[in-house]
Amino acid sequence: MNHDHDTGPRPSGNALLPLGVFFLLYILAFIFTGDLSKMPVSVAFLTASAVAILSSRGRNIMQRIEIFCRGAANNTILLMVVIFILAGAFSGTARAMGAVDATVNMILYLLPSKVVVASIFTAACFISMSMGTSCGTIAALIPIAAGISVQTGLSLPMLVGVVVGGSMFGDNLSFISDTTIVATRTQHVEMKDKFRANFKLVTPVALAVLMIYIIRGFLDSHQMQTEINGIEWPKVLPYLTVLIMALCGINVITVLSTGIVLSGIIGLITNGFSVWEWCSAISSGIVTDMGELIIVSLMAGGMFEIIRFNGGINWLILKLTRNIHSPKQAEGAIAGLVAFTDLCTANNTIALIITGPLSKQVGEKFRLNPKRIASLIDTTSCFVQSFLPYGAQLLIAAGLASVNPVEIIPHLYYPFGLGLIILVSIIFNKSSDTKNKP
Repeated sequence: MNHDHDTGPRPSGNALLPLGVFFLLYILAFIFTGDLSKMPVSVAFLTASAVAILSSRGRNIMQRIEIFCRGAANNTILLMVVIFILAGAFSGTARAMGAVDATVNMILYLLPSKVVVASIFTAACFISMSMGTSCGTIAALIPIAAGISVQTGLSLPMLVGVVVGGSMFGDNLSFISDTTIVATRTQHVEMKDKFRANFKLVTPVALAVLMIYIIRGFLDSHQMQTEINGIEWPKVLPYLTVLIMALCGINVITVLSTGIVLSGIIGLITNGFSVWEWCSAISSGIVTDMGELIIVSLMAGGMFEIIRFNGGINWLILKLTRNIHSPKQAEGAIAGLVAFTDLCTANNTIALIITGPLSKQVGEKFRLNPKRIASLIDTTSCFVQSFLPYGAQLLIAAGLASVNPVEIIPHLYYPFGLGLIILVSIIFNKSSDTKNKP
């Protein structure tokens, strides 16, 4: 038996074998191909889950599978899956009815054309926060940025860096972002509370970067020529509605459900699609956009339940916190764990799925405010993800702009500032005690 009735599962480093296998698969993929994306995350989790079940001792195979299923059916995991399904359905519907293009056009239409770089950064921030996806924002704006580069003579890698930075700002704050969903569910906090904590942390950085872009824009005096005649308000309405409802603190399931219905009705009225095309868009959003993430979440929940049952989580917390004697050190350890995992997986959502439960346990041990931890792990993952030349964001941006990912990195002003503010906030944070703080 691996359990102590007083202290729970007895710490055991051997229980972490599945996690080691998971990371090893990515390391091998990088060694043999030079590309981490060659290893599908679902295959990595499937292999690690199989190792977890097979290596667990003291139970027959059916009992091990039952433990795995218990973890996959955890309330936190299942609610996260429901939110993923609704977010995918909303994303697919909004994309099919033209909301993405309409939102991009609205931002470019409303913002001053004289301040080119600042306009693009602001557009990326707002669109990503509305859409809940940095990759989707990058895919929408990079072609526009490339066209502006041709028209104005501005550096293309610089404009791409502006888009990536703004996209990560919005993704980090969005209520429907994968990382926000995972961070809030694993830390058991409300999205509006995490948003407030995030907003206080990253807004000064975004404003400072925006001022740099504005000053640079006036010094360069480039002009952006747009041919957008107006705003398609009906098509923009779903994103605006979702954003406003989310900011008001309305339950995320209600928010997303409203977005799906509103997008569908507007799409039908404007002949954006038929009823059957709407159904196909919902299916595409769920299966194509969120399918693998849903499967991975279930497998991760099962795998970590086996690891927890066998004492792996307790062992890792014991080792991780052995030389930690203060909340600041605990926050630093949590941020480092998230950063390391993101470096290994090149996927900030997966990094949070892996480290979220562990971060919560460390947070509880050191009485850290869960709202603060949700903000910290999400922001850290976005910071690291921004600089990965093998990460999805830079790969998509580089591919669409036909530039090398490494050329983009020096122009990531906002992510650089994000890393600095994370470090400063850990060093000077004085509100970690969740028992004494609201």
